[in-house]
Amino acid sequence: MKYFGMPMGMWVLFHGSFRRHLTSDLAVDPKDAKKITKEAKKKYREIIGKLPEFEREDRFLMNIVNCAMLGAFLLSMPKRPEVGPLTDYYANSMMTAPMRRFCQASGKKKFTEKDIESMKKTAALKAADRNPYSWNMDFYEYPDGSGYEARFTTCGICTLMRELGLYDLVPAMCRLDYTMAEAGGVTDFVREYTLASGGPYCDCGYHKKQG
Repeated sequence: MKYFGMPMGMWVLFHGSFRRHLTSDLAVDPKDAKKITKEAKKKYREIIGKLPEFEREDRFLMNIVNCAMLGAFLLSMPKRPEVGPLTDYYANSMMTAPMRRFCQASGKKKFTEKDIESMKKTAALKAADRNPYSWNMDFYEYPDGSGYEARFTTCGICTLMRELGLYDLVPAMCRLDYTMAEAGGVTDFVREYTLASGGPYCDCGYHKKQG
């Protein structure tokens, strides 16, 4: 995958937040946080460079790029954090003001005809059949019209984090689904299983907020 484009743009948008929250969430000295960030940029470019290009229709490019960034920071830390503190660190690093606006804008489109059609196309694409760093999902609309579920049977984050030796920390990333849904303001997110915790799939249930 080429660094120039979305990967570079995501680094520009988020690396400052990832650096700041090393100090505020993981108690890293500010000087050490700068060193970690400098090293992380090198590792990030290395990770991105080893990934295949994603298909134009694949909506999950941003997901794997975010994973590469977190992985790069983790590999640059002198000591790996536990899942609990890392969960807060990742969520706080990702939920910048622009990201919150992105979630709110996405929320306004949730459950529209265009949104439903896009989910169906993603399910039919089965991108992970050709790219192990992407996702395969099935799509289910709730019969009562209260929303829908995306059920993932293959996860690119699991693939990449396993290769980086960080697979045990994947649950810290899974929690961001709740945070982003809450920021969108229109859904109640529910989940029973994740692949990272040994489940048969990752279920992402989006229920329309009542009232």
